[in-house]
Amino acid sequence: MKDSILVINCGSSSLKFAILANAGQETLVEGIADRLGTDESSITFKFEGKKNEIQLDVGSHKNAVDQIKSWLNSHPTIEHSLAGIGHRVVHGGETFSKSVLINQDVVTGIKKYSQFAPLHNPAHVKGIEVAFELFPGLPQVAVFDTAFHQTLAPEQYLYPIPMHFYREHHFRKYGFHGTSYRYISQRLAQIANGSDQQGVLVAHLGNGASTCAINKGKSSDTSMGITPLEGLMMGTRSGSLDPSLLSFISQAENISFESTLDILNKQSGLLGVSEISNDCRTLEEAMESGDLRAKLALDMFAARTAKHLASVATTLESIDHLVFTGGIGENSSYLRQAICNHLKALNIRIDSDINDNAPRGETLNISAKDSNTNVWVIPTNEELMIALDTISLIQH
Repeated sequence: MKDSILVINCGSSSLKFAILANAGQETLVEGIADRLGTDESSITFKFEGKKNEIQLDVGSHKNAVDQIKSWLNSHPTIEHSLAGIGHRVVHGGETFSKSVLINQDVVTGIKKYSQFAPLHNPAHVKGIEVAFELFPGLPQVAVFDTAFHQTLAPEQYLYPIPMHFYREHHFRKYGFHGTSYRYISQRLAQIANGSDQQGVLVAHLGNGASTCAINKGKSSDTSMGITPLEGLMMGTRSGSLDPSLLSFISQAENISFESTLDILNKQSGLLGVSEISNDCRTLEEAMESGDLRAKLALDMFAARTAKHLASVATTLESIDHLVFTGGIGENSSYLRQAICNHLKALNIRIDSDINDNAPRGETLNISAKDSNTNVWVIPTNEELMIALDTISLIQH
């Protein structure tokens, strides 16, 4: 029975993968190829509760997919169950408003939007081309991070700059994390009857972080823009700031515009403010041992997240639900509390005891009894969405 899907998520220097069976409900194997492009690259397979790490002779995306193919060769039952391959693609621009079966036109479209996602889209193309080479005959599907936000109204997605920039170059807000937001919207509808007809705020908080307003099941605003740099303060990204700051930094340091952007993308956020780490867990440990820089970084992150939740909420008729998801959203009780403390004016309150004792990996309502809004912790599952989209498109 061919019912399993290989899900591939290519980053600039990594490749995450999983094989899901039973309509995406069962993970047969998963893993990650890390530090691609260096001499220290390796790939890890997690199968039947055991982890196996293999050093890669050549740290390329092709070699990583080669290793997945070799692993499948030695597990023929799983190999023969493969029905297709689903790829996460960060930027689909205005061309792709839903997941699609991949052909040459789709690959050309993904390449076209590489200018907006130079770290991600070229890596996705590599992953797709290698997968076609190594798995000839298997249908492949592209699932776009930007697709869910194609329902935004023009007053939300246009930038207040001369309109010819949009007409000629498609410069506009696109938003990201769409696959996660779509999963959260569907999962919430399963546990909170009628939420698909209500107003929902979601904070997807990880090393990359964004907020989204979902009105009756559709994205109505989101914090990330033409690239993932806009919006919240993140692990290493600054998020939104006065654009003139780029000019000031460039002149002060006597560096190019590209180098300045590099600082905002890779050396800012939690890392830049704390001067310790971009990892929330490390910063919370440092804060608990009295490090004031770590506390400042976390408190700035919370304040900006709350600000962007309130901002996207202006597109909703009511705020019926607030959902925390992503690595930080699911696991940091400190930041959930700090963010909700900033939302008291909206009468959003959580029960501190339930929040502090929330078990990892579980779906939970953490609202206080007097909160106007239901507050949830819901683990996201982008791989499941990719697998389900792939199955759906293959079967048609």
